[in-house]
Amino acid sequence: MTVEMPTPAQSFKIGTRGSPLALAQAHETRDRLMAAWDLPQEAFAICVIKVTGDQIQDKPLREIDGKGLFTREIEEALIDGSIDIAVHSTKDMPVAHPAGLVMDVFLPREDVRDAFVSLKYKSLADLPDGAVVGTSSTRRRAQLAARFPNLKVVEFRGNVQTRLKKLADGVADATFLATAGLRRLGMDDVPYTPISPDDMLPAIAQGAIGIERRGDDARAAKMLAAIHDAPTGARVAAERAFLGRLDGSCETPIGALAEIEGDQLHLRGEILSEDGARVLTDAATGPIASGPDMGNAMALRLLSRAGPDFFR
Repeated sequence: MTVEMPTPAQSFKIGTRGSPLALAQAHETRDRLMAAWDLPQEAFAICVIKVTGDQIQDKPLREIDGKGLFTREIEEALIDGSIDIAVHSTKDMPVAHPAGLVMDVFLPREDVRDAFVSLKYKSLADLPDGAVVGTSSTRRRAQLAARFPNLKVVEFRGNVQTRLKKLADGVADATFLATAGLRRLGMDDVPYTPISPDDMLPAIAQGAIGIERRGDDARAAKMLAAIHDAPTGARVAAERAFLGRLDGSCETPIGALAEIEGDQLHLRGEILSEDGARVLTDAATGPIASGPDMGNAMALRLLSRAGPDFFR
């Protein structure tokens, strides 16, 4: 089957959020497609779409409908044909996709670690009792409560510049960002220290860019296959299977990390009660192709230990 490549007269439309990081990820996707298919920049169009999670800034994310806050409007544009593909931070993506959409292409994964950001202190361990930490992440709140119970946690949202201003204004002593985002934006001037996954297990698929398309779009499927990173896909599949079996969202206190060594995949998972009082962990190792089965099995083991009201 012959598949026509896009031309400047009929551009290939890439949907994205409008934040600096989202745009950087869309540009990376475009640049990889240009290189893979020897196409000019004019053959592509970056389409910015406003999403619910970006429009509501005066409420914690956990008080809003938790799934699809950063994806719903983009997926609607994909379904109605306004865009050809959608570029996402995979950690923001619900496991289930709307009918007719698939996400089976991932770019090479960036640094998975959370970043500790402070104008005063170098690490979490340096924070004195009573220090104020700002975060909007339920996972990070629970992890802090479990491991550093003497810290005070306050709600903290906004882009990198907004958060740094809040730190300068004394709203908090420290906050967190994803190391991957800081690296993709080239923000070497931000005072941050990566946190080992042994100390703070990252969010599901943190650092991975996922690309969503219509399942029946042969042109998009062919173009995207050329830029897919298989190791990232295998790691993300294991982590998202774990999340899916737990029926979690990006606002549920769940962490996981899959790593590949040789022909083996090692998966770690963690679930926490929101107050950090209970932390359940598990780990497994097996063939790379068994990652989704490992994620499912790990989730079931943790659920059996947790009981029915664990996430309430």
